[in-house]
Formats: sequence, C-alpha cells, structure tokens
Amino acid sequence: MSGHTLSVLVENKPGVLARVAGLFSRRGFNIKSLAVGETEQPTISRITIVVEVADSLLEQVTKQLNKLIHVLKIVELGPETSVQRELILVKVRVDAHHRGPVLETAQLFRAKVVDVNTDSVTIEATGTQPKLQALIAALEPFGVKELVQSGVVAIGRGPRSITTSSQRNAERTA
Repeated sequence: MSGHTLSVLVENKPGVLARVAGLFSRRGFNIKSLAVGETEQPTISRITIVVEVADSLLEQVTKQLNKLIHVLKIVELGPETSVQRELILVKVRVDAHHRGPVLETAQLFRAKVVDVNTDSVTIEATGTQPKLQALIAALEPFGVKELVQSGVVAIGRGPRSITTSSQRNAERTA
C-alpha cells in the first residue's frame, strides 16, 4: 500500500466532511492526514486527505466519493505535481544552558520561535514531512514536552486551478 493525497472539492455545507470521512471508515481505510477549509470561494471547501490504500482500491474509493451529492471534484496530487506542506508546533524543554542550542536548531530549520518561557520554548515549523521529522529528531535530545501537527495541505503546481471549473459547475447546478 502507498500513500495517496486526494484534494476533494465539496460544497461548504454541514455534514459533508462526516460523509466523506465515513466513506473511508466504512471501507476500513485509515486516514493518515485530514485537513479541511474554505477555498477562495466561500461556498466551496477543500478537503485534503492522505490515505494509505492500494492503487487498485483508490480508483474504487474515488468513484464512490464522486457519487456523494456535495462532492464537486476529486484530484490526486502526487508529490511531483503539487506543493505539499504540514505545520507543527513543538514545545521543547529548555533551561538556560540549552536555550541557545534549541534556538539555533530552530533557525537551522527556518522555524519560528512563537513562545518562550522559563522552562520551555515553543517552535512553529512548516514543510514537508521529512523536514519536520528531521526537526523533531534534532529537538528530541532536549526533551519534547508536547507536539501538535496539522494535516497535509496541498495545491497543484503551475497555472492550472481545480477550483475555477468546479465553481462554474456548482453555479450551474444551483
């Protein structure tokens, strides 16, 4: 099985996310990452789903997603044809002696320090999963107190947009 990133454009209505996630749940597929938010058009939301499923089953899931009433468009975004990022917040245990090396590590990874306390530093970083895993590995010797991460967000590379044509389709059916 391999990971697939799906960008699903849906009508921005209550219950749509539950129906989409339920479809994966009923099939027994684990959603590795899930991020959702409005697009540049307030009537349309983008659900970015990373799911580990065999290629043969991905086509079946995509067809079933397309049958859901509020789903407008589904596009698989490969790593070479899209920009994919995650956000993490990491709270690191620090004392006066280790504060400098932790701040240097954050700077090395182009991360931002967003909170400083007497016994901890909170770092914000965005990037690809390998970059963020490397940052976490570099911070672990200092003591990671807490970690939170967003799901993957992704957008296709180049001038094409998957939202524009979907908006026209939604306006025609409205």
